[in-house]
Amino acid sequence: MTRIVAGTAGGRRLKVPPKGTRPTSDRVREALFSSLEAMMDLDGARVLDLYAGSGALGFEALSRGAGHATFVESDKRAAEVLKANARELGFAGVVIANRTAEAYVTAEGERFDVVFADPPYAVGDDELAKVLHGLKDRLAPDAVLIVERASRSSEPAWPEQVESLRAKRYGDTAVYWGQVRSDG
Repeated sequence: MTRIVAGTAGGRRLKVPPKGTRPTSDRVREALFSSLEAMMDLDGARVLDLYAGSGALGFEALSRGAGHATFVESDKRAAEVLKANARELGFAGVVIANRTAEAYVTAEGERFDVVFADPPYAVGDDELAKVLHGLKDRLAPDAVLIVERASRSSEPAWPEQVESLRAKRYGDTAVYWGQVRSDG
């Protein structure tokens, strides 16, 4: 069972796509958001949830005060589950894009304060690097990027203006943090 950990929708359950996704565990999400909220105020933040799956990361951010979340998911069935979760939770400021992460980030569009990227473990380092580098014009000043990978994966290749902050392992999951440099 996947649920919202805290905030206005704390305890609410999320539907999960029947196959092909690996929702971020409650434990990892709780630790991730504790760290994120120590770094920045989520109130009104614009959030991008790439490889969204059930939308657990983006919906958690909305529950904790983010003002807008865009969910990007290429799998049609998973995108339908995202839409159902969005209807059930009733948050305003939700956009669901049923397209690949690479296609979404390289198109012109808004800038984001927080970016979550939780690609399937099968997504290679080079493919992820293309997506992260495609974000270069979509990042707000001081934007935070959080990438979830298998713990055996190497640190992501961050865009030039993004500074690596830290990595934390949770069993077979690793969470990598980066932030747009103030001079970036």
